[in-house]
Amino acid sequence: MTSEHEKQQRKAEEKHDEHEGEPTTLDAHERKKVHEEEKLDAAVTHEVIRREAVKELNRAPISLGWSGIAGGLAMGLSVMTIAALHHGLPETPWRHLVAALGYPIGFLAVTLGSQQLYTENTLRPIVPYMASPSRRMLRKIFVLWGMVLAANLVGALLFAWAAARTAILSPEVRHAMRTVALENMSHDWATVFATAIVAGWIIALMVWMLPAASQSQVIVVIVMTWLIGAAGLSHVIVGAVEAFYLTALGDISIVAALGGYILPALLGNTLGGVALVAALNHAQVEPG
Repeated sequence: MTSEHEKQQRKAEEKHDEHEGEPTTLDAHERKKVHEEEKLDAAVTHEVIRREAVKELNRAPISLGWSGIAGGLAMGLSVMTIAALHHGLPETPWRHLVAALGYPIGFLAVTLGSQQLYTENTLRPIVPYMASPSRRMLRKIFVLWGMVLAANLVGALLFAWAAARTAILSPEVRHAMRTVALENMSHDWATVFATAIVAGWIIALMVWMLPAASQSQVIVVIVMTWLIGAAGLSHVIVGAVEAFYLTALGDISIVAALGGYILPALLGNTLGGVALVAALNHAQVEPG
């Protein structure tokens, strides 16, 4: 059994290690400020995300549903803003890079508005499951995923239908939205799946970064999601808005929208979020 003397000696060593390398000129107040500014480590970030995920897993399905519809509608704002920028910019090689600045708009609405988005939830619920796996937890994850995904797609469909069948957008923006959507829907199944893996990885990385971002969360969301748009990667809900929009216009069938884009994007985003981030980042805090 560890003696009281050994415990005190260990505490003294830990305290020494904590302050090792600090300038001796710092007073107590300055040391406190240093520790306040110290970035979160992997274990703290992991715990913040785990607690947030537990709250989401215990929410009522109806609450998740309404929040998910709001998230799907918000993704329509990204598509609309990209189209508006595409229409207003000259036809140059860099136009798509500037137009991609519209991509973060929907994600900012989701993040700051505490709405539900499927791709952000590929990471969060897996964290508590990997910490304490059980069949009950797994069932909760599938309920969360299923409810949020279905609600997001309903929201995406509502926005797409309104954009295609009503006068809420100008003819110029509607034409630009069709042009951008046709380009994004032109990829084959394998390409959509592969690019969706990278997009899911980026979104999950963004979620992992947000707890440490503090006052810089808006910047993190803008940079990470702009990268998805600028690189032409596939996101299941943003892409669903475009696919449903083309379906409403009669350019593609609902089978092509679901099977040719939404399904491979869904699989790729899920794989990217779960396997490439949740597992790797969880491994950082697992005891050796």
